[in-house]
Amino acid sequence: MSERARVSTGIDGLDEILCGGLFRERAYMVTGGAGTGKTIVGLHFLTAGVDAGENALFVAFEEDPEDIRRDAEGLGFDTDGIDFLDLSPGAERFVSEQSYDVFEPDVVEGDDVAARIVDAVEAHEPDRVFVDPLTHLQYLTPDEYQFRQEVSGFVQYLTDQSATVLFSGQQALEGERHTLEYLCDGSIHLDHAAKGRTVEVTKFRGSDFFSGAHTMRISDGGIAVFTKLSPDAHQPRERSGTLPSGVDELDDLLHGGIERSTVTVISGSSGVGKTTTAAQFATEAAARGERALFYLFEETPDTFHRRASSIGLPVADLEASGDLVVEAVEPLSISPDEFAHRVRREVETADAEFVVIDGISGYRLSIRGEEDDLVRELHALGRYLKRTGVTVVFIDDLDSVTGTFEPTSTHISYLADNILFLRYLEVSGELHKAVGVLKKRTGDFERTLREFEITGAGIRVGDPLAGLRGILTGTPDWGDDHPFERSRDPEARDGSDRSEPE
Repeated sequence: MSERARVSTGIDGLDEILCGGLFRERAYMVTGGAGTGKTIVGLHFLTAGVDAGENALFVAFEEDPEDIRRDAEGLGFDTDGIDFLDLSPGAERFVSEQSYDVFEPDVVEGDDVAARIVDAVEAHEPDRVFVDPLTHLQYLTPDEYQFRQEVSGFVQYLTDQSATVLFSGQQALEGERHTLEYLCDGSIHLDHAAKGRTVEVTKFRGSDFFSGAHTMRISDGGIAVFTKLSPDAHQPRERSGTLPSGVDELDDLLHGGIERSTVTVISGSSGVGKTTTAAQFATEAAARGERALFYLFEETPDTFHRRASSIGLPVADLEASGDLVVEAVEPLSISPDEFAHRVRREVETADAEFVVIDGISGYRLSIRGEEDDLVRELHALGRYLKRTGVTVVFIDDLDSVTGTFEPTSTHISYLADNILFLRYLEVSGELHKAVGVLKKRTGDFERTLREFEITGAGIRVGDPLAGLRGILTGTPDWGDDHPFERSRDPEARDGSDRSEPE
């Protein structure tokens, strides 16, 4: 059985939701409140047809075509190839002495409207027709039954003329909207709520589609749709092997490094060294020629660059070579769908292999929802990246400096194949740092903690902190012979004996 012919909506993301676009010679509806972008969807649909060498007809029931053209040009649309049929009420109809407020008597009876539509279709032979809004026909009919009959006949006439039809419906007219949903082959709903603009396909005969509300943005170029990430819809790609950090002692903790195609969570309190540790892994990957992406949700690129330069990480050189991309993300101006689209583009078109999300606290702001929404979005992003062979690092900021140990700030431990944690320790009134591995699904790891320090020469990881109790509390029970205690004793560092004579 051959694949049925489809046509593009002119919006790449919407075509993706529809698994390839609309079916030819079928009728579809786009609904939504005022200002949600219904007419813009229609303009995308028609201009895509013109670009494909097809004839396009815009049937305007509500707005004057000249106003539509001006608004379209302001959004970057070229409407020269679109034919317009003007059925909008002109100003002269409001001042003329007629018994109807908007339409002349013959228009209200429907005869003139039908005749003008037939004339336009015969004259232009359109391959695509957009009717804006079709619900205006309800003013021409005395009841819902007659409205349904008129719409059914109108749509059938257009599709019989080999046209693919898209029409808009006004959200306020709920009864008419439900009637039209039965008559059309597919329904697309636009919304503009507190969380931003969304598009959702609620019906699509003869094909699968991606359900749910997907992010939509209207800008100077028209509409962009960012589909909700569906990890299992993408072909898996296998990458194996171990990725070392380039710091021998840190790699010893991980028994060689982190495995490819895994998710690593680096957790710890503010300022403990999480970003620097992730940057160490990322620059090491980029230096091997593996394209690495570093997304900054919580600091500026200038700060990141200064910090990297101060400890000798070659971030600027690797950016210049194209092997490392450092990009700031403003979480309040981007949705998870839009961010996922940005990451997908790098993975699928630029073959990115290593991705750092710095950090979860900033990413949380883009969700604007419940904690469950955060876990769901991180799950989808992490699973997609793993499935496509990408190694992922999530940086997780913990609230506490010392006290009861928590590996992550929220319920994301199950997402991680590896958990690398950094911890502050109080030693005789001074703060020190320790690093340890809590989890590694794909291999063994060292079960000790090591002293952690960031110096001008980079990350320094010391020997295992053996013989200590309560390290994870942040206030451990020290032995007198521990290196931290000896380091505070000048005479002990010199090897002298500080014991009192008997």
